[in-house]
Amino acid sequence: MDPVTALRRIAFLLERSQAATYRVKAFRTAAAVVDAMAPGEAAGRVAAKSLERVPGIGPRTAEVIREALAGGTPGYLERLEVEAAAEEPPAGGEALYRRLTGDCHLHSDWSDGGSPIEEMGRTAAELGHAWAVLTDHSPRLTVARGLSPDRLREQLAVVARLNEEWAPFRLLTGIECDILADGSLDQEDELLERLDVVVVSVHSKLRMDPEPMTRRLEAAVRHPRADVLGHCTGRLLSGRGRPESRFDAERVFAACAEAGTAVEINCRPERRDPPLRLLRTAVAAGTLFAIDTDAHAPGQLDWQRSGCARAQECGVPADRVVTTWSADRLLEWAGAD
Repeated sequence: MDPVTALRRIAFLLERSQAATYRVKAFRTAAAVVDAMAPGEAAGRVAAKSLERVPGIGPRTAEVIREALAGGTPGYLERLEVEAAAEEPPAGGEALYRRLTGDCHLHSDWSDGGSPIEEMGRTAAELGHAWAVLTDHSPRLTVARGLSPDRLREQLAVVARLNEEWAPFRLLTGIECDILADGSLDQEDELLERLDVVVVSVHSKLRMDPEPMTRRLEAAVRHPRADVLGHCTGRLLSGRGRPESRFDAERVFAACAEAGTAVEINCRPERRDPPLRLLRTAVAAGTLFAIDTDAHAPGQLDWQRSGCARAQECGVPADRVVTTWSADRLLEWAGAD
């Protein structure tokens, strides 16, 4: 087995299981180091027993490299594959999952993601996506290193360059734009107009009273450049948790349906947002949907199965799921506002 492939696969499986960031980083760093070596250098260092003297390679990653170069599957990778296979798969949604073509919500290390844009896009393509939307955070979310207008402009140039290399896979430009307290969006209108897809989400003042929160969400989803309402209740199910934001779901989802703004089915295990009762309300309101991972690392791009299972359970029609559409159809819809 190619040691770079083995190291990257281990990092992917660790990310999917939400392992500690430092563990993932060790394997991705070692993969980059080995990938940069001259042909035969890694094997030569194994023979000379000098592999662990290379910066970025430690005892565990060196063991993986040695076992891969010896012609077998590294034992640590085998154990992770067994653990991944033993995880209880979400029941249902298989037909919908097979129809997925992309993901409208993912982050890179330009904001609070853990990997470069190149790694996120490459992994999305390897998973079989035809397209994915890069949606790093907007300026006021400083805790997540939200992108200033100038940094976002720089990112647009990077994405344009990568797309020249990646065809037919397409990395679409986007943002996860904060919904401010008055319902306005946290980015310059001129920049929002340049983006392919805009996800709008609440990250602050999540405990507003229901009536002002309802008006806040209604205003945001009716913004001409809003395409997807992200993790609408803001709840967190793990750790100390966080309760759902309170709002009139019928009013908000009616506004989404009227404006053509999709409701996100967020697949992060700690979010699973919206809750099933609200997902059924959105179905009844006639909204579109986006089944998204909200991935902050490459391995998390493999989380869409759970969202498909929840969509099936709540009767979400497949033809109303924008993440089953071609890139051209998605762009036509997003640009029609």
